[in-house]
Amino acid sequence: MADVALENEARIVTETGLDARVAEIVEPIIDGLGYRLVRVKISSRNGQTLQIMAERPDGSMTVEDCGIISRNISPALDVEDPVTSAYHLEVSSPGIDRPLVRRTDFVRWAGHEAKIELSAPIEGRKRYRGILIGLDGDATGVKLEDAPEGAPDRVWLPLDAISDARLVMTDALVAETLREAKRQRPDDDIDDNDLTDETSDA
Repeated sequence: MADVALENEARIVTETGLDARVAEIVEPIIDGLGYRLVRVKISSRNGQTLQIMAERPDGSMTVEDCGIISRNISPALDVEDPVTSAYHLEVSSPGIDRPLVRRTDFVRWAGHEAKIELSAPIEGRKRYRGILIGLDGDATGVKLEDAPEGAPDRVWLPLDAISDARLVMTDALVAETLREAKRQRPDDDIDDNDLTDETSDA
């Protein structure tokens, strides 16, 4: 079960530019409803799409939850009008190959494969892919799949240097995600598709 600490846990990987402005508007509303913002992303998909990823503190999310968030953030977005051209609002769960944005994400998903990009290179390298091995202080460990022969196969990356991190879709990840979803909602038929509520906006 989620506790207050988890509910209030700040994101360490955040947006920039217009995405950050939208996050500034919607995050307090999402928090107030008892959910957690995962990511805001504006893309050119379907003309222009404003995607809001969110979840409950325990990691669960339903279509009904997406609808609640959509109905509550839409008026604020209309008033603040951060996206001045027409867009399509999409509220969704983080999905199986989810972004990793909080300290606890790197602990919760240890043992699974992830892709991590840094804001600046460390020893000439910005992109890493491998198995998460948890946290050590303010750094996350990665067991590299492409370490040169004779070189260390584990690196520790400072959390404050991470600009993007997400899980890689694997059979093991899918199986664990479905098991957890069924544990949380044992009476539901669980699909491995993302949960999404979509509305059009201007």
